[in-house]
Amino acid sequence: METVKFNKDKLRDKIHAAWIGKNIGGTIGAPYEGTHDFLDVKGFTSKPGEPLPNDDLDLQLVWLHALESEGPFHFNARVLSEFWLRGVVPEWNEYGAGKANLRDGVLPPLSGELHNEGWKHSNGAWIRSEIWACLTPGYPEIAREYVIADATVDHGLGEGTYAELFTATLESLAFFNSDRLDIIQKALAAIPENCRVANAVKLVVAEYQKQTPYRKVRDMLVAQSEDIGWFQSPANIGFVVIGLLYGEGDFKNSVLYTVNCGDDTDCTAGTIGAILGILYGTAGIPNDWQEYIGDEIKTMCVNTHYRVYAAKTCTELTERILRMIPTVFLAHRFPCELVSGEEVLPDRHFFPEIEIMKYLDRSPWSFELPHLPHIRGHASYDRAPVVKTGEQIKLRLRLINFYCSDAYNLRMRLILPDGWTADYTKTVPLGSNAKTSIASWEATVTVGETQAKDHIYLIGESPIHAQPLIVDFPLES
Repeated sequence: METVKFNKDKLRDKIHAAWIGKNIGGTIGAPYEGTHDFLDVKGFTSKPGEPLPNDDLDLQLVWLHALESEGPFHFNARVLSEFWLRGVVPEWNEYGAGKANLRDGVLPPLSGELHNEGWKHSNGAWIRSEIWACLTPGYPEIAREYVIADATVDHGLGEGTYAELFTATLESLAFFNSDRLDIIQKALAAIPENCRVANAVKLVVAEYQKQTPYRKVRDMLVAQSEDIGWFQSPANIGFVVIGLLYGEGDFKNSVLYTVNCGDDTDCTAGTIGAILGILYGTAGIPNDWQEYIGDEIKTMCVNTHYRVYAAKTCTELTERILRMIPTVFLAHRFPCELVSGEEVLPDRHFFPEIEIMKYLDRSPWSFELPHLPHIRGHASYDRAPVVKTGEQIKLRLRLINFYCSDAYNLRMRLILPDGWTADYTKTVPLGSNAKTSIASWEATVTVGETQAKDHIYLIGESPIHAQPLIVDFPLES
């Protein structure tokens, strides 16, 4: 298998520029967050050398700490959920909804769907996409697996998750592709064709090509999202794309065009700043703005009492990411080296289990099973898990024999609340070749007397390795 090789110095410069750009945009945009009017921002209002703290960057520091602590080999939404509950302070909006569901035993993407209609299409996910792009430069197929683990916790399979898939893909591609229109089109291919985020991006691209003034395009985006209101992903992603296209690669113009569109200004300006940093490196960021912002990272959302090892500077953050990159690639069976010479970027045929559309085709009422060395999969309900006495609800599993080396007969058992019944097959054969290595299992549960937050427990066991697969299905009555 050919090894991917990154020029370490070039990669270091682009990653560092991403975080400097993120700090610049977030600091310029923060004072205007929530503005509904078109603005006339011209630069910083903060003190020199004092970047403003921002959850957009803070959460990514926790995610890196989680990856360093747990490793990338079995990293998924279940792992990240623990760091949400222990390492992230805020309880507002989608963060609060997702964390409340996690505390009730509701796992992603279900945690981002249940009781979260007002926020699952909002901005909390795509604003924290740079960490995944920086860990997977040029290979967005890997980045998107981590995006799903991240975004679905508090956005389910809503527009907020599509938005992070779009930005992470674009940012990963930007490391080795400076054609702005091309990376936009390729990022669009990573999300559903007719989702609202895609429609907003396509509107900006079409009007840019017609040379429509950007302020008019901004008003068109506002009108397009009028039914879902402010602080939602589609229009704000559109504002980022306005900066990326209409700014014509100029860092200051790009950031200011974006921030002057209003709405979630720290998020939009921070993201366009990071994208321009990846595209053009530190040489593309004006010296006066680099000197004004400095290298420090200030946090407000990181729970340091949980021993989160959060980077204190953009330089430290960059070096820690560089150290992690080869391990992330190796976890995806792709050897990687950081070298002093030329890059080698071989084509990669990714295994089907990390193709992103498999996630987007799922029910929103689903979640990952615990990753075992040889078996992976996901569980789902056939509807929202809110039940009443006498009703039925179906539980489904889709299991993958990950290495296809041995065949298994999995024994399945449901433990139900008193008075509940279930109909299901007790044994699931899981074969060892391409045709039989994927298995499905289903149980129909009839609800007895209900109590708040009743739970169903599924225990599956492989008699060969005696590794139990214990899944807690939370149901709200």
